[in-house]
Amino acid sequence: QPYSDKSKTVAGLLQLLGLVGLVGFGRIYAGYVGLGIAQLVVGWVTCGLGAWVWGVVDAVLFLTDKVTDPQGRPLRD
Repeated sequence: QPYSDKSKTVAGLLQLLGLVGLVGFGRIYAGYVGLGIAQLVVGWVTCGLGAWVWGVVDAVLFLTDKVTDPQGRPLRD
């Protein structure tokens, strides 16, 4: 199966920006723009708490190969 041109490491690290209240950039990078914007809004509305939780969970999902790109291809290492 072909791999995505996106890196799971970069996506996971971008999601860890949720630790400082900025979540969604990993999803946007991976091609999930709508979900990334939703994460940004949740982070803003919850004053960063939702961003912290969602960012850490999403980073783990990226780094453990649970997330593919929008075409269903696994993210590369």
